[in-house]
Amino acid sequence: MMAALTRGEMCVKYLMFAFNFIFWLTGSAVFAVGLWLRFDERTINFFDEKGFPPLFFIGVYTLIAAGALMMVVGFLGCCGSIQESPCMLGMYFFFLLLIFAVVVAAVIWGFSNLSVVGEQVTQYYRATIEKYKETRADGLKETLSLAHYAFNCCGTGPDFEFTAETCPKREGLDEFIVKSCPDAIDEFFNSKLILIGGVGIGIAALLVFGMLFTMTLCCAIRKSREIV
Repeated sequence: MMAALTRGEMCVKYLMFAFNFIFWLTGSAVFAVGLWLRFDERTINFFDEKGFPPLFFIGVYTLIAAGALMMVVGFLGCCGSIQESPCMLGMYFFFLLLIFAVVVAAVIWGFSNLSVVGEQVTQYYRATIEKYKETRADGLKETLSLAHYAFNCCGTGPDFEFTAETCPKREGLDEFIVKSCPDAIDEFFNSKLILIGGVGIGIAALLVFGMLFTMTLCCAIRKSREIV
């Protein structure tokens, strides 16, 4: 004879379902952001540019892979909790533990390499300007335009007038307030440090709660299926 789950255990079951539904939505958002960075008209040409910092590509593809994995795991958790399947919940717990380790590693990597990515992008930008001065190639002009619109900047300071044709159009007082691209790039990547840390800590906390709920529900299901 199998005992039914108690009200408290049923509450854990539906909390698990709600948690995993939110987790699935979060994974969908991460996946969408990764695809947006990969195929947005302002960044897609960066993937065709030779010499562009490889860490940028690594970050984008990591977002896509992580989002897809979170969607699969969220779906697995929803099914496992509703069907009260210890096997599916065990697999779900293993994936949560794996994702937790990846998140911790990703946050550490982000704090360690974000400034490096910014420096590489700045160096690539300066090199592109120098090549454009020499060749006036249309491809380099398009690359500069992409960078200027993406970071809302113009030139490196001394060459504002030289690069003006590739910069965002400004009106009124904004016309006299022009930020150099090295400064804008540095500000962009430094501002993401707090965001990366906050998102990483938030996801890690959710994963810990998910693992606790999973263990509690697994124990309750096994207990309810014992023969009395």
